[in-house]
Amino acid sequence: MADTTTAVNICGGTPTQTTTSTGTPAGTDAAAQQGGGLMSMILPLAIFALIFYFFIIRPQKKQQKQHDNMLASINRGDQVETVGGFIGTIREVRDDSFQLEISDGVRVRILKSAVARKRVVNSGASASASDQEAK
Repeated sequence: MADTTTAVNICGGTPTQTTTSTGTPAGTDAAAQQGGGLMSMILPLAIFALIFYFFIIRPQKKQQKQHDNMLASINRGDQVETVGGFIGTIREVRDDSFQLEISDGVRVRILKSAVARKRVVNSGASASASDQEAK
């Protein structure tokens, strides 16, 4: 059974008739085509989300985990560098902070989050051996 619809031209032209062969109103076909358009928009969005995760979120989580492990490994006597550029020796470790000696007799308390990195201290014997090898 075929449906017949009549379109009226506002400008005064003659009315035209449209018939659909499926027997469904013509507006339903347009709605079905829009559903396919929605799926074609979701796929690029999902791909973008995956790229965002693998290139931004995942590496940042990995870097944060490394920093947390570094903070947990800091002990008394280690040399550290702060985000402010101070270099000093850890004199006391607390739950949320360190006591840092930045000069002889000058001690400051800093938050653990202010430590940028742990410095590797060369002993005097190994430093002089490496200097002699360089010559």
